[in-house]
Amino acid sequence: MACMFSPFGVFNGSILNFNSPHCFNFRRTTKVKMSSDALPPLPDNRIVVGYGMTTVDFLATVDGYPKPDDKVRTTSFKVQGGGNAGNALTCAARLGLKPRLISKVADDAQGASILEELEADGVDTSFIVVSKGGSSTFSYVLVDTKTKTRTSIYTPGDPPMMPDDLSQSTLFSAFDGAKLVYFDGMFPKTALFVAQEAARNNLPILVEAESPREGLDEVLKLADFVICSTRFPQAWTRAPSIPSALVSMLLRLPNINFVIVTLGEDGCLMLERSENVDADIEERDVESFLEFFYKEKDDSLAIPTCLSSAVTKFRANGVGTICGRFFIGTAEKIPDSELIDTTGAGDAFIGAIMYAICANMDPEKMLPFAAQVAAAKCRALGARTGLPHRTDPRLASFLC
Repeated sequence: MACMFSPFGVFNGSILNFNSPHCFNFRRTTKVKMSSDALPPLPDNRIVVGYGMTTVDFLATVDGYPKPDDKVRTTSFKVQGGGNAGNALTCAARLGLKPRLISKVADDAQGASILEELEADGVDTSFIVVSKGGSSTFSYVLVDTKTKTRTSIYTPGDPPMMPDDLSQSTLFSAFDGAKLVYFDGMFPKTALFVAQEAARNNLPILVEAESPREGLDEVLKLADFVICSTRFPQAWTRAPSIPSALVSMLLRLPNINFVIVTLGEDGCLMLERSENVDADIEERDVESFLEFFYKEKDDSLAIPTCLSSAVTKFRANGVGTICGRFFIGTAEKIPDSELIDTTGAGDAFIGAIMYAICANMDPEKMLPFAAQVAAAKCRALGARTGLPHRTDPRLASFLC
């Protein structure tokens, strides 16, 4: 799949040599509908484990956010499960994986509804701790139908998840046969305990980095893959730009295979580490390289695409040099009439990345696939209503 760009380009005034090992890679496909029988087989190992937050979301759409002391009327309302880990694993389940969720709820009505909804979607909830008393996590979410933005008010559950809630035998059972362990960046103290056990079991670790939090650094040191929000790389590294920040992250976290930063409607940017490379590979300033690289992106295409670079030594001033490949993933251009709610779009993207890792997808296929899954989610209210199933015709050409 899916890098769809012009078959030629200009670099420093000369035509790119596409027989050169230093050229960019371009691929082109046409999106077509396929029957479910024509889809490729599911990954051999479909078990993934997720640790993090699961909630109840109270979602309301309004024609405009209220000002202080104002009252506004909702145009629609929905109560639905939410939370980064709960959403991402629900997405993974609908795509055909077998997710197990490690989290905590209370024995209240909200906790019961959280468990029931996850189980209905095929998420294994047997590793979720249910506290006696307390309250389950919930959020109020306001969606502005005119600006297509959303605002969340988050109320954490009580008592919170602690390492004492989980025994080593419980984690051993949760990790049994798993392909991947995912952390949503919440509750870093307990996350580190779980991540250390995953590392001891030699399991690949995917970490979501939404914002810098105390204790998150130690979890990131154990990660094999990192997916960041737009603001995280610079906030965490203090680098002057996102490209320099990604170089800094790979230098500071030597175990990481790749880091992806999501950019909303601008898609995503991924830097993949390359090992055992030719000493003669060209070294480029990362800022000037990305400035040129982005010019090759075709903004006229509506469906998600991917543009990949050749292996290059990327130099970030004041940071250092890393050898790797950049990938630009575009987002689907959703008509305003179809864009309903972006709540949980990042969680959908991560759920699709988990599927892609289990299926050993190349980045050129993985990024458009994840973008398509996230775009499908945005066409319905709530983080889960629009999550597609594997048999959704919109995913067919991305899975083949």
